[in-house]
Amino acid sequence: YFSYEGDPRLACPCGRCDARRMDDIFMTHIDQLREDVGFPLIVTSGYRCPSHPIEAKKSKPGEHTTGMCVDIACSGFDAAVITSLALKYGATRIGWNQKGTGRFVHLGWSTDYPKGTWTY
Repeated sequence: YFSYEGDPRLACPCGRCDARRMDDIFMTHIDQLREDVGFPLIVTSGYRCPSHPIEAKKSKPGEHTTGMCVDIACSGFDAAVITSLALKYGATRIGWNQKGTGRFVHLGWSTDYPKGTWTY
């Protein structure tokens, strides 16, 4: 079993939010994905409060404010494996940034936003 409780990678960097903002059902999916993938999942962005600088710029706060998504650092074949497993566990929103440095995959399960896939 892999626990994310208190994991600072999932907390909003504003310092006022913590991993308890992450949805329990969502975390079950991420735990299952982590067990299946067979390598560490490096979360680069978890929960963001609505006043987080990235969210504050938006007309409506994004999926990170729901506690139902994460950005995971990965590239190449690892990104394909993570995407495939996320779909197996019901992810409804997947975004890929596979250019330059800082490559990641956004995995979301929020029902507050339309289903979809995109690239950054």
